Amino acid sequence: MSEHIKNRYEFVYLFDVKDGNPNGDPDAGNQPRVDPETLHGLVTDVSLKRKVRNYVTIARKAEPPFDIYIKEKAVLIESHEKAYKALGVDPDKSDSKKRTGGEIVEESRKWMCKNFYDVRTFGAVMGLKVNAGVVRGPVQMTFARSLGPIVQLEHSITRMAVATHAEAESQGGDNRTMGRKHTVPYGLYRAHGFISAHYASDTGFSGEDLALFWEALLAMFDHDRSAARGEMACRGLYVFKHVSNDERQAMLGCAPAHKLFETVQVTGPDETEAPRSFADYKVVVNESAIPDGVELTIHGA
Repeated sequence: MSEHIKNRYEFVYLFDVKDGNPNGDPDAGNQPRVDPETLHGLVTDVSLKRKVRNYVTIARKAEPPFDIYIKEKAVLIESHEKAYKALGVDPDKSDSKKRTGGEIVEESRKWMCKNFYDVRTFGAVMGLKVNAGVVRGPVQMTFARSLGPIVQLEHSITRMAVATHAEAESQGGDNRTMGRKHTVPYGLYRAHGFISAHYASDTGFSGEDLALFWEALLAMFDHDRSAARGEMACRGLYVFKHVSNDERQAMLGCAPAHKLFETVQVTGPDETEAPRSFADYKVVVNESAIPDGVELTIHGA
C-alpha cells in the first residue's frame, strides 16, 4: 500500500434518477425517501456507501487489502476472529472482551484497517465480543438531497404466476398476483463529502484508496442496475483539494468547506415546469470565488 494522503478534500457529487426508486424507505412501504416539509427527495449516505462497497468488490474482487467488512450476509465477528488468528491470538482465550481496549485490540484494529477497504475508508465500530476497536474513517458523506421537489409515483403491477398450487386453486386458475412499484419520474440529487487527511493517517487511507473511491463514485451506478432503480447516473463530481507548501496546513485545510460548496451552483426550471432530464438543469462553478490554496478538479460533468 502507498503512503496515506496528506491533503484535505471536499467534494460535491451530483447524480440523477429517471423512472426509478433511488433509495426506498422500509418504514414507508419502500417509497422513495422524501423530506415531508419540502418534498425534496433524499438518498442516505448509507445507500451511497453501499454502492461504493459493491463497486470495490467487483473491481478488486474483495481480496485484501481491498476486502469489504460490511457486505451482504456477513457475520462481522468472523472478521474479528480472523484478525486475532492472523496475530497469533486465540480469540476464545483473549482478554478482548474488555471494551477498554488493550494491545491486542489495537493490533487487531490496525489489521482490520490494513485488510478491509471500507474500514480504513468509512470507519467502523467493531467492539463486539471479540473486540477489534473503533475506527473513525477519513471519508464521510451527507445525505443526498434532490435539487427540487420530487413526485412519488405508485404503479400497480401483476405477475402471471403464483407461488403454490393452493394459491392457484383459490384463484380458479387465473394465476395473477398483484403488486406495487414506486418510482420517481426524474430527480437530480446533490451530496457533499469530506475527506480528512488526519484520520487518513490513522487508518492508512492512501492515494491508491482515494483514486479507487473517485473511480467508484463515477462508475458505481453502471454496476448497480435493477428493475427498481430505473436509470441512475453520476452527473458531476467536483473535487476540492487543499494544497500548501506547509504540510500541516494542507492537512488542516485552507478554507471552510461550506464556502467551497457554495461555488458550485445548480439551477433548474421554474415551478411551472417539471424537470425530466439533466438537460433541464444548469451547473455553474464560480472558480473566481475559490480561495487561494484550494484546487478544483471536475470529473464526469
